[in-house]
Amino acid sequence: MTRFLPILLGSDINVYGMARAFHEAYGITSRAYAYFQLSPTKFSRIVDVHIVPDFNNFVTFRDTMLAEGKRLKQEDPDRALLLIPCGDVYANLLSQCGDDLKRYYVYNTLDIQLSRKLAYKSTFYRMCEQYGLPHPKTKTVTAEQVKAGEYRNLPFDYPVAMKPANSVEWLNIDFEGRKKAYILDTPEQLETIIRRAYDAGYTSEMVIQDFIPGDDSHMRVLNAYVDKHHRVRMMFLGHPLLEDPSPVAVGNYAAIIPDYNEDVFRRIKAFLEAIEYEGVANFDMKYDERDGEYKLFEINLRQGRSSYFVTLNGFNLARYFVEDLVEDTPFDGETLFGRGSKLWLEIPRSIFEDYVEPGEDKDRGMRMLRDGDWGTTLEYKKDMNPLRWLMVRHMFALYKRSYATWFRKKADLK
Repeated sequence: MTRFLPILLGSDINVYGMARAFHEAYGITSRAYAYFQLSPTKFSRIVDVHIVPDFNNFVTFRDTMLAEGKRLKQEDPDRALLLIPCGDVYANLLSQCGDDLKRYYVYNTLDIQLSRKLAYKSTFYRMCEQYGLPHPKTKTVTAEQVKAGEYRNLPFDYPVAMKPANSVEWLNIDFEGRKKAYILDTPEQLETIIRRAYDAGYTSEMVIQDFIPGDDSHMRVLNAYVDKHHRVRMMFLGHPLLEDPSPVAVGNYAAIIPDYNEDVFRRIKAFLEAIEYEGVANFDMKYDERDGEYKLFEINLRQGRSSYFVTLNGFNLARYFVEDLVEDTPFDGETLFGRGSKLWLEIPRSIFEDYVEPGEDKDRGMRMLRDGDWGTTLEYKKDMNPLRWLMVRHMFALYKRSYATWFRKKADLK
């Protein structure tokens, strides 16, 4: 087997989940680069994090990765450097580099034009229409249209969902009431928030949508691995039962049980192969009981922060990267539609027990807990030490406090 070094971009729970996948599959330590140290990767022996000031700047990012690639190749010319972005900022920076870094690294990359079409929600929805994929009824407005009040003329009723088309730019602005996304019940609420956003300096398009009724249990999340030849090798569907209720993290999945839907698999597989995608694609969608369709919200051009649930259920994401990019293993063209039996949690199990709505799905999750068929990303026995144990306990205590504070108010926060 070709020797390789996983190089992960970021320092969040997504990075830790990928580092854990590589350690579980190959027993190796990953290397990571980020502009800020986040808690999930602290005190770890399975990922070596290097903090680079201004690393979210394109020139700094490109120059740093070129210099590190050259140095690491000089250290060991025969070792493959497997590069994996683990956040929107890094996926965007890597797509801007195109093939520039391929003199040192192996990685998936998309044409910059395709990357932008998929990353911007407004153009993604137009692609969904082109390929017959359901999505919520949507009105997209530009900064100029907002000035003209076009957001008042909606082709659907309240409540509405509102979110920025450009999630990367959204990270760089701040204003009172800023959140990842919103559910707005009245025209007055929409007026207040959209005006504040543009007054604070947001310049890209804003997406306003028909709100699909239903709680967290109506959501679905799909991860697919598409190889460098644009063939979908594996797809795995998750059924979130709980999301983070806090303003800064609303919509982040906190509990997921495995799901299976061959119609969803086949439609998204056809889409990914038709557009010549490559790498991990992560889709968020919601079941609309009004018409029985799963409506796509967005595609993330990398594995999701909760995607360790795929590895937990027996489909180790690290292996797909290695078999494709390092080993170039043969593929018979038969996409694996994954089935699983384990509950994934980002939270302590007590939050699952206390906050998930009663019903068949919760009953299934409770059986998994009783039978030991569950796991978290962060609690990895082979990477536990006193400092890391204390850090994870502290994070879980913060989750408990957050749910106690925000859960009942969640409908006002999205």
